[in-house]
Amino acid sequence: QVQLVESGGGLVQPGGSLRLSCAASGSIFSIVTMGWYRQAPGKQRELVAVFTSGGSTNYADSVKGRFTISRDNAKNTVYLQMNSLKPEDTAVYYCNADLVSDPDLDGIDIWGKGTLVTVSS
Repeated sequence: QVQLVESGGGLVQPGGSLRLSCAASGSIFSIVTMGWYRQAPGKQRELVAVFTSGGSTNYADSVKGRFTISRDNAKNTVYLQMNSLKPEDTAVYYCNADLVSDPDLDGIDIWGKGTLVTVSS
């Protein structure tokens, strides 16, 4: 069974920084895409940053220049470095991955349980 486990959320003041981690574990043959989404209260879940199938990165316009996604392929882990945080960044941050656990089976899309980021003074 494959799962994603996020960590690193918490309370931070405006202008501060946080680093989120997401580790994929279980039977993993390959990871196609992996990245971060967020959902603020009363809003739809939205893309934050993701590694595409080609290895490039996509960012939401609202976080460009402030957030950086990185990864450690050996550990099947992605990170989200969040700087210059704003109150509007407050949300539950979810890790998502499209991956193949068995080359003879279809790929799967999985989500982590989420980690809460609160930006407030």
